[in-house]
Amino acid sequence: MIVVCPVCAAANRLPADRLGAGGKCGKCGHALFAAVPVTLTAANFDAHASRSDLPLLVDFWASWCGPCRQMAPAFTAAAAQLEPRMRLGKLDTEAESAIAGRYAIRSIPTMILIRKGREIARQSGAMPASAIVSWARQAAGA
Repeated sequence: MIVVCPVCAAANRLPADRLGAGGKCGKCGHALFAAVPVTLTAANFDAHASRSDLPLLVDFWASWCGPCRQMAPAFTAAAAQLEPRMRLGKLDTEAESAIAGRYAIRSIPTMILIRKGREIARQSGAMPASAIVSWARQAAGA
């Protein structure tokens, strides 16, 4: 499997049966899984969304959004439960408006599950961690 490093966005080859064992990036040496969401930017978004074999669950949010701030700890808790079978990332719609526009984000928080560059599921509104995990697993077919 190809797993993109959460720190430097380098693509790493990792055997599928070794996902649970983690692994380190061959370029920067950081752990490939930290059980926290990756901060997504224009510089690393496409690497995580298109090059990785892991589904990417993106939380589109903004700092001024109350429900977004309320859901942030739940999204972080969900990362601990969903990794290493899924990568979670947060994208600030104010800082990365071009990417938010590409996905036609009309309300926040909105979560989109992406596999190999294609959107496979979308959910708007704040959710608790258990609901995020349940929805993401169902949407990914896991």
